[in-house]
Amino acid sequence: MANKTVETNDSVEAFLARVEPPQRVADARLLIDLMQRVSGAPPKLWGPSIIGFGSVHYRYASGREGDMPGIAFSPRKAELVLYVGASTPNVAALLGTLGKHKTGKGCLYVKKLADVDADVLARVVETAWANRDLAAASGG
Repeated sequence: MANKTVETNDSVEAFLARVEPPQRVADARLLIDLMQRVSGAPPKLWGPSIIGFGSVHYRYASGREGDMPGIAFSPRKAELVLYVGASTPNVAALLGTLGKHKTGKGCLYVKKLADVDADVLARVVETAWANRDLAAASGG
């Protein structure tokens, strides 16, 4: 079974034009700048709503394999979802000083970037990029 979320040739700008509310778009642009600077990779749309940077191939013992972005986020209406391996030890260690957030399996949820410390967020993204193979091996 392969990952259903694959890199597309769809326009990131066209996607951002449909994102609501306007503050989410502003935050998305800041995340694009940060993740592009850290990864050195251009933003690409993965599936219909994930903006990803770079690509990592994974293969699990179950036989499932595919590609996923090295780091990514989705500007959802309710919150920003950052795919930064939040459950990996090196990233999780930084979250205590990040500010207002929630986590799920590998995901970091932030209502707005103003709620978090920008320097800590940059370290989270840098650590996630450096550990992208570890995050892929653990399932996100």
